[in-house]
Amino acid sequence: MLLWLKEDMALQELTRRLATVITHVDEIMQQEVRPLVAVDIMEQLHRQFAILSGGRGEDGAPIITFPEFAGFQHVSDEDFLNVMTYLTSIPSAEAASIGFIIVIDRRRDKWSSVKASLTRIAVAFPGNLQLIFILRPSRFIQRAFTDIGIKYYRGEFKMKVPIIMLSSVSDLHGYIEKSQLTQELGGTLEYHHSRWINHRTAIENFALTLKTTAQMLQTFGACLATTELPRGMPSTEDLLMSHTRQQDKMQDELKLLTKQGATLLSCIQEPATKNPTSRLNLNELENVATMERLLVQLDETERAFSEFWSEHHLKLSQSLQLQRFEHKFCKVKLALDDLLEEQAEFTGLGDSVMHVEQLLKEHKTLEEKGQEPLEKAQQLAVVGDQLIQSHHDAVDSIRPRCVELRHLCDDFINENKKKHDILGKSLELHRQLEKVSQWCEAGIYLLASQAVDKCQSREGVDIALNDIETFLGTAKEYQLLSPKEFYNQFELILTLDVKAKAQKVLQKLSDVQEIFHRRQVSLMKLAAKQTRPVQPVAPHPESSPKWVSPKTSQPCALAPPQRTSEAPYTETDLNSLEKEDDETKFEVKNEEILESSHDELEQLASHEDLSPSRRIIRDLLETEEIYIKEIKSIIDGYITPMDFIWLKHLIPDVLQNNKDFLFGNIRELYEFHNRTFLKELEKCAENPELLAHCFLKRKEDLQIYFKYHKNLPRARAIWEECQGCAYFGVCQRQLDHNFPLFKYLGEPSQRLIKYQMLLKGLLDFESPEDLETDSRDLQGGSAKNGPKETNHSAFSAELQQALVVVEDLIKSCELAVDLAAVTGCPDDIGKLGKLLMHGPFNVWTIHKDRYKMKDFIRFKPSQRQIYLFERGIVFCKIRIEPSDQGLSPHYSFKKSMKLVTLSIRQLGRGSNKKFEIASRNGLEKYILQAASKEIRDCWFSEISKLLMEQQNNKKGQEKLQVEASISKGDGVERAPRIENTGRATISKEDAFSSTRGIKGQQAAPRRAPGRQARSFPGRGSAGDGRMPADLPGSELSLLQAAPAPQLGRAAPGPRGSGCRAHRGPCPP
Repeated sequence: MLLWLKEDMALQELTRRLATVITHVDEIMQQEVRPLVAVDIMEQLHRQFAILSGGRGEDGAPIITFPEFAGFQHVSDEDFLNVMTYLTSIPSAEAASIGFIIVIDRRRDKWSSVKASLTRIAVAFPGNLQLIFILRPSRFIQRAFTDIGIKYYRGEFKMKVPIIMLSSVSDLHGYIEKSQLTQELGGTLEYHHSRWINHRTAIENFALTLKTTAQMLQTFGACLATTELPRGMPSTEDLLMSHTRQQDKMQDELKLLTKQGATLLSCIQEPATKNPTSRLNLNELENVATMERLLVQLDETERAFSEFWSEHHLKLSQSLQLQRFEHKFCKVKLALDDLLEEQAEFTGLGDSVMHVEQLLKEHKTLEEKGQEPLEKAQQLAVVGDQLIQSHHDAVDSIRPRCVELRHLCDDFINENKKKHDILGKSLELHRQLEKVSQWCEAGIYLLASQAVDKCQSREGVDIALNDIETFLGTAKEYQLLSPKEFYNQFELILTLDVKAKAQKVLQKLSDVQEIFHRRQVSLMKLAAKQTRPVQPVAPHPESSPKWVSPKTSQPCALAPPQRTSEAPYTETDLNSLEKEDDETKFEVKNEEILESSHDELEQLASHEDLSPSRRIIRDLLETEEIYIKEIKSIIDGYITPMDFIWLKHLIPDVLQNNKDFLFGNIRELYEFHNRTFLKELEKCAENPELLAHCFLKRKEDLQIYFKYHKNLPRARAIWEECQGCAYFGVCQRQLDHNFPLFKYLGEPSQRLIKYQMLLKGLLDFESPEDLETDSRDLQGGSAKNGPKETNHSAFSAELQQALVVVEDLIKSCELAVDLAAVTGCPDDIGKLGKLLMHGPFNVWTIHKDRYKMKDFIRFKPSQRQIYLFERGIVFCKIRIEPSDQGLSPHYSFKKSMKLVTLSIRQLGRGSNKKFEIASRNGLEKYILQAASKEIRDCWFSEISKLLMEQQNNKKGQEKLQVEASISKGDGVERAPRIENTGRATISKEDAFSSTRGIKGQQAAPRRAPGRQARSFPGRGSAGDGRMPADLPGSELSLLQAAPAPQLGRAAPGPRGSGCRAHRGPCPP
């Protein structure tokens, strides 16, 4: 974001600076004063009837000379004005403000030429005049005429400046120095008219080129700044190279322009350069100053563009650096994830010393395998730190990735160290167990090898006791731990298998120690009693007696407690603790289940106490909350994560660029339901009569569903293209959804059906023929009042209106989906009003003036899809094209007509499927053939009704205008002029047939009351917040059911039936 902001500021700065350059160039060349350039008046300048030699008066006033020119009288006024305008605009504003001195040389001319010159100067001179010097004709007669004429016509010239008549150039030298006059006037000023024109033309061309270049750089900079950066590295590299080539080309043009300016400046300064004694005249000095100022503006242009290019190149370079960093990040992260996954699978601790040693070797191999990815990750993190230190604009994106890389590396290293420590501990454990086993085996062998006959004497007993004490003393050398110490040291690595093995070994240790203890007690008793000898029986040294500990009242997690007073063992068995914990949890769970069951029973009992209408509203509120949660899950689970940087690589470009079209205005739906509609529905829980008003009040707000369904076909196209991308799978697993995203995007359609079903159900219970029993009377066991008949006519009427609103919305949503399939629709199609119905027809187009078919022979119709709006009718061409579901129809816009310009009539016998639509001027007629007579009658009735309504509206407006004119008039009634629009609209028979209902009855109202409203069977509880197992192929599957017909509102047929959204009575 910061990157784009910086470049936007750089573009604004470039635009400002180049605009300043353009303004300064115009000021230098005085384009705001003089729109002319030398090229435009080249021919007039070459005629040399007026020149700006560069001379100045004593006060610095510029001198314009009118040299002798024989054809001055033939110079047109326009040419004279252009040359004067151009010459007066060349000097600086300061010099021009002093005023111009005009020298008119007419020594060889006549008085008439002098008069013509003064007249033109008085009329058309655009500058500020200071003095006029006239070198009068040298011939005597013309000089006399001139003197007399000047005195006589001075007032006619209306000159406010002095006019000085001079007889010779010597007189002129008394006013103007010779150095400021050309050689023709006896001066020393060098002036070459052709060179002056060339210099002026070159300077103006240079200025124009500079101005054009600045404008071109403005456009080029805007193009560079508005170019969207691609997401892939190759595309970004190509874009960078392309922009660099364009910048090099522009830089070459600037360098060439600089070189041209320097060359032109040297050419102007050439006379002074070649001849040091020569000096440039004021014209040439002004040209030099002009070129130097233009070169300064050129340098400013080059610097402004260079600074902008630096910013733009930095943006592209940083974007490429970021893409390379992210590409490497993805590869390194994938490798680290694989390592961590492999490390996570490395969970074994071994069941023997040899197994643990093998696991340590495998762990070392894994550690060596991870060295390369770790080095790459650490190097990439260093690169990221360098980008951060270089003030990269995507610091907020790079820093989290560097942190994540280091976090992954630390996780792998720490987990490796932890695994190594655990395996080392496991190796120590198994070595300790192996050592204990070996010690126990040695102890058993020692006990078995002690002969009983040798223990009959005191000496034998002492030897046996000494051997036992010596062996027990070796336990310290082997560093044998007590069961408690063993448990405390290795508790963290004790798995079930290792725990069982340790329990077995420690049990064996305890048993052996118990045997030694008993043997010591027995030998001590023998030594004390000195009993008679007993014939000894030596046990087999290789056999191991099996001992069972008599004390098992305090079980240990690893082994029974050791029976010694020095180290009593009081640890609690883990198994018994786990068993008690499970029992506690089970009891708590049972209590929760009982409580929840009790709550459900209370809720059911409370629902049974509710009236049917309140139960429906309760259902509406519950499903509304579920519906809002479903929409929020889509927003939080699919839309919001699209902005997460770490998920960008999972989102294809087509999805990223069209995400707004995939989800449409689903956020708007959520905001409306969550903030507005749910709160209003909650108020209806206690006041059910407010429900209908709630839908009627939010009629306009509910039109957001029309917008949602209008976008639905495009959303389906995007979904079909992108449904296989990994991003949707990640989001679906994260949300634990059972169905793909597009199934949930059908929730708004299901919700509309739910509203329709609930309103119908509520209308059924509130109809006059239904009876409602007071639940409180039933609970009291008395029914003395009996069933109480309720007739809420106002409430039923509002419910009926609310149902009409919802069904009209469903209808418009379906038609919005269908209308979205039409290509080439004009932007003003919305002026035709609401879409009412559509269907396929065979159409003949007839020109009344020549009775010929248009583009076809007489009996070959065109297949057209026709859409009927409130104020117009649209013809679309039908094209059958292949799609994923097979061949499907596509429609392209052909023509639209307003209903006010049409008339309609039925055709005669034998044409019961046809009717005719004609333009009011009668030039064109359209014969429409429907698929059946019922469809024809349905369309004919609807169009006729629309025409009648428009005619009545027009008459009502004209009546109001007449009344207004009468009230404003003088009391005399003026009858308005009303055209016979009925004849041009429909015939009497057609008008009569259009106002008849079914079987000749009068037309029914817009909707019949009660349960005759449209229904959509077969949908179950759709829209209650739960996702169905499958949705039909259409985006608006809720609108494909075929409801039963009803009075006052024709039932829509299946797709393509031609009578889908008829809103009025339809003949049988």
